[in-house]
Amino acid sequence: MPLQESLEFEIARLGAAGDGVAAGADGRPVFIPYALPGERVSARLAGKQGEGQAAELTGLLRPAPERVTPPCPHFGRCGGCVLQHMAIPPYAEWKRARLAEALSRAGYADAPVAEPAVTPPHTRRRADLALRRADGVPVLGFHARGSGAVVDLSTCVVLDPRLVALFGPLKTLLRSLSAFRREGSAVLNLLETGPDLLLRLDGIPSPTDRALLAEFAGAHGLPRIACAPLKGGVAENVAQVAPVSITLGDVPVAPAPGAFLQATPQGEAAIVAAVLAGLPPKLTGKARIADLYAGLGTLSFPLSARARVTAYEGAPDAVAALDAAARKSGGRVTAVKRDLARQPLSVKELEAFAAVVLDPPYAGAADQIPALARSAVQRIIYVSCNPAALGRDAGLLNAGGWRLVSATPIDQFLWSAQLEAVMVFARGA
Repeated sequence: MPLQESLEFEIARLGAAGDGVAAGADGRPVFIPYALPGERVSARLAGKQGEGQAAELTGLLRPAPERVTPPCPHFGRCGGCVLQHMAIPPYAEWKRARLAEALSRAGYADAPVAEPAVTPPHTRRRADLALRRADGVPVLGFHARGSGAVVDLSTCVVLDPRLVALFGPLKTLLRSLSAFRREGSAVLNLLETGPDLLLRLDGIPSPTDRALLAEFAGAHGLPRIACAPLKGGVAENVAQVAPVSITLGDVPVAPAPGAFLQATPQGEAAIVAAVLAGLPPKLTGKARIADLYAGLGTLSFPLSARARVTAYEGAPDAVAALDAAARKSGGRVTAVKRDLARQPLSVKELEAFAAVVLDPPYAGAADQIPALARSAVQRIIYVSCNPAALGRDAGLLNAGGWRLVSATPIDQFLWSAQLEAVMVFARGA
């Protein structure tokens, strides 16, 4: 198929995925990665994309003043970042505007959206890296944008340097592992006790593999290495040379291998601060807070300084770690295993709580929100990682008579299109 001829476009805005958006000859949008608003560019049409067309940037005819030199040598190939070519102030304003737009769609026009809290480079403490063998040589990195190909990384300006330092040694290790045949993944969590590694592999670790992994853990300061089948299954600790721990609030928690953490310590701190600030101003000694989709207790333990907390979580590994930490911490947090998608809390159950905090997965809280919208709790504090799901859920709260007290965008996925935010809702005018 012959290549399309390059055409000229005026970039009007950024789309939800961070692409520059222009109007095509037929009026439909054209999505051009790595183009910025106000730029005139040349681009080659590359097929249908949603309600418009995708295009490939071929030239900058009039760069925008907001354009900067990307700091990472892998930018443009690695799909982990999409906006390193944009200066931070307009980039942050774009994220703030995305949250305002989602809330406006929910019926909250002129929402009180704060300035974003933008986390700095070199601070992300969690990475899910893809692994491949290419002609027998291990490749480790993130997927290319819009592709299953893996970009082999030598560095990363987003991740904590302590994780980046493991890239080379991990590739060397993978050369010798018989359990790594063609593909896999490496989940790295930087805990207070050191880097925690979960390898998902397409083979079964041999005795030799286990010895190599134990040697690697000791040599590189990893307290634990676990392995699991690539297509899903239970993780097994194949090398543990020390305990693992992360402090949430002031409580040490021992997470399972590959456990979900907030992406950066700074982002976590900003979320916790916004959640605590959104609580009812006067909580009695008997007040209770419900923490829904509680995970390891990232919010549960800080909240327990203000009231007793019932933490609901459906993932067995997470709720087990949360429960074990809660039992050792003095009894202000009670962990409850409950799948809120299948068994959401009822309006009657919600009567026990002065406030409800929820941090749902990317798809949002569609099953739980209807009861929350009808409840009589004083405050609902919603932590979102998906503006589209937030817009849907906040629309139900708006229809139920809830007003928006505050909205705080938190950008802990630097230079990506992802956006997190903390919304505080209250009853009445």
